[in-house]
Amino acid sequence: MTRVGLIDDDSLVRAGLAMILGADPGIEVVAQGGDGAEAVTLVQKHRPDVLLMDVRMPKLDGIAATRAVSDLPNPPKIIMLTTFDMDEYVFQALEAGADGFLLKDTPPQDLARAVHVVAGGDAMLSPTITRRMLSHFSEANPGSRQDRHPGISLLTERETEVLGAVGAGLSNAQIGMRLFMSEATVKAHVSKIFAKLDCTNRVQIAIIAHEAGLTDLDSGQI
Repeated sequence: MTRVGLIDDDSLVRAGLAMILGADPGIEVVAQGGDGAEAVTLVQKHRPDVLLMDVRMPKLDGIAATRAVSDLPNPPKIIMLTTFDMDEYVFQALEAGADGFLLKDTPPQDLARAVHVVAGGDAMLSPTITRRMLSHFSEANPGSRQDRHPGISLLTERETEVLGAVGAGLSNAQIGMRLFMSEATVKAHVSKIFAKLDCTNRVQIAIIAHEAGLTDLDSGQI
C-alpha cells in the first residue's frame, strides 16, 4: 500500500485528488494540507511515501516546501502539481528535489499510475510538457550543467549509457531491456550516477543528461 499526502490550497482540488487516488486499491491518502507551510509537519506526523504538492500557494509555495521536505531524514517522493504547462516555478522545484511534475488535468488513471511509478523509484513527468521543459533547461544553460558537474567525467561507459537512457525518460525496466541488463543492475548503476553527479532524483539526472548532450530530445522516448 502506497501512503499519499496532499498539499494544495484549493480544498476542492484536494477533495478531487483524494477521491481519485482513494479509488485505487493500492493507494491510501493519509493526510491533507492547505499550504506548503504544513508540509514538514504533515510528513513528520503521517510519513507518506509520496507527497503531491501544488506549486503556487499563498503562504509558503511548493518550491520552498519541497526544499524543506527534501531536507528531512528519509523524505517522501514529491510530485509537483500545476495548472500551467510551462510554469517557471516548476523548474526550480525540480532542482529543489521534486521527483515528478504533473498537470492538474492529468487523467485519473494516469495520476494513480504516476503515484505508483514515483513510489517505485522512477521519475514521472507529464508527457505533454516533458520535451519542452527539458529543452528550456538546455537552451537556458547550454553546457553549464556539465561544467558544474565534473562528476560526468567520472562515469564509466556503462553508467554514461544508463544516464542517457534516464534522460530519454526510460524506467529501470526499460533501460534493462534496452541495454541487456537486469533491473537490479540498472538500479545499481543509477545509484552510482546519483553519487557521482551529486543528485537526489532521476529528474535532476535527466536534466543533466540533456544539457550534456547525452540523449536526443527528438528521440520520441519522452
